[in-house]
Amino acid sequence: MTLTLNKCIRVLVVDDSAIVRKILTQELSRHPGIEIVGTAPDPYIARDKILTLEPDVLTLDVEMPRMDGITFLRKLMKHRPMPVIVLSSLTPQGGKTALEALEAGAVEVMCKPSGSYSVGDMCGVLVEKIKAASTARIASRPDTAIRSVAVSQRLSMAETTNKIFAIGASTGGVQALTRVLSMLPANAPGTVIVQHMPAHFTTSFAQRLDTECAMSVKEADDGDHVVPGRVLIAPGGLHMILQRSGANYYVSLKDGPPVCRQKPSVEVLFNSVAKYAGANAVGAILTGMGDDGATGLLNMRQAGAHTVAQDEQSCVVFGMPKEAIARGGAERIVSLDKVAEHLIALARS
Repeated sequence: MTLTLNKCIRVLVVDDSAIVRKILTQELSRHPGIEIVGTAPDPYIARDKILTLEPDVLTLDVEMPRMDGITFLRKLMKHRPMPVIVLSSLTPQGGKTALEALEAGAVEVMCKPSGSYSVGDMCGVLVEKIKAASTARIASRPDTAIRSVAVSQRLSMAETTNKIFAIGASTGGVQALTRVLSMLPANAPGTVIVQHMPAHFTTSFAQRLDTECAMSVKEADDGDHVVPGRVLIAPGGLHMILQRSGANYYVSLKDGPPVCRQKPSVEVLFNSVAKYAGANAVGAILTGMGDDGATGLLNMRQAGAHTVAQDEQSCVVFGMPKEAIARGGAERIVSLDKVAEHLIALARS
């Protein structure tokens, strides 16, 4: 979907809480370029308003009467695919639900305001995500979530020594990473990943990936070693840094301010990979909004690493790869279905 320049992004707010609907309407309406065309307290009313109001983007609660948000999202993506941003609670259970929403077709998931996350802060971030979502490529999908490819289809690979895969993703990254990782063999190089997600959401994401991939996947703990056959996902709310002790790689988790407005930040990870792995690394930047990781990928390439960027046609949002390509960080530009193949080939070279 591409909006005409200067046209307001039409947003429909779906939430069973009248207070939330009022707050979101008031706060989002303050921002030029965004128009709240309506609100709905449940999916049935939302369905009718989508047909009459034709919004560009939907914000969707997951716990609603008459029909839960995930069921509605799956139906919507089958019959009338459009960009959807899901609002979920910041809890372990909320993380599992959020992951289901992403697998069902949501382009982004955000936390509802908590004690440490004010309404103003949340709405400021939501505005940026709405703008990115309005440009997302949304395709129709069946009722069931897209699953990973069969194990027999995974690419074979000879054992490698001291190789590292470093991958960064944001909007659309849940589906993209699932596709890429499910095609890597069990003995692929140790892999470190930043996917923009809040805390708890990354826990559920890593657990789900671990059931679908030949490699072992876990949310990273401070000091975890990066070894062949293991994937480490940066925890939401913490930066992940690659470090080295002799021939051994491990990760450190650090607090601190956001970098490129993100925490965890792809930029932080990629810069550490450039410093400590250099030519032993292969980097990939996948679909996502903004420019997080663009300069970091360039630094990796300048340090001797091979680098890959996802192409525009297969991205949900061609933001991060576009910036990385523009800055000269991408050695190769490939479709999503070819990313795993190129990672393996470059690790061998």
